[in-house]
Amino acid sequence: MNEYLTHYLYPGALYASSRPTIVTTVLGSCVGVCLFDPYTKIGGINHFMLPLWNGEGLASPKYGNIAIKKLIEKMLSLGCLKPNLRAKVFGGGEVIDTQMANFHIGERNIELAYQILEEEKIPIVIASVGGLLGRKIIFTSDTAAVQHRFIERQISAAQLEKQKQK
Repeated sequence: MNEYLTHYLYPGALYASSRPTIVTTVLGSCVGVCLFDPYTKIGGINHFMLPLWNGEGLASPKYGNIAIKKLIEKMLSLGCLKPNLRAKVFGGGEVIDTQMANFHIGERNIELAYQILEEEKIPIVIASVGGLLGRKIIFTSDTAAVQHRFIERQISAAQLEKQKQK
């Protein structure tokens, strides 16, 4: 029986280890990409908040284009082979009610994750993305098992009244 480390993954961070770890995170409009090499049994996950780094300041993994590349680099440094990597993608819910099209961060995060994984030739084997609810993710790094549940949305009295009027 494996002894598992536990790790809570904060927004804008990533985690990968050759030691079996249970990683927990909560995603709203953020996206989490889980990578796994079934041969080495090494897994990793990121939690990015925004799709693209604008080139100013620190190239932080809070941006999807940085977070996915950094996670791939970390997996390779742990002994994984890129052709063996498989992805699971979660999150990207539109948890903030807005009518502004350029504000649809969840949708833009999902599109970016799919685009980069396709460019990197890493197949997505499962995904739970979009919708209106957030998700709690529990990723087991050595098996790539992911448990996830939707998080009920808390709405204000004004939002409730608006829904009743529809």
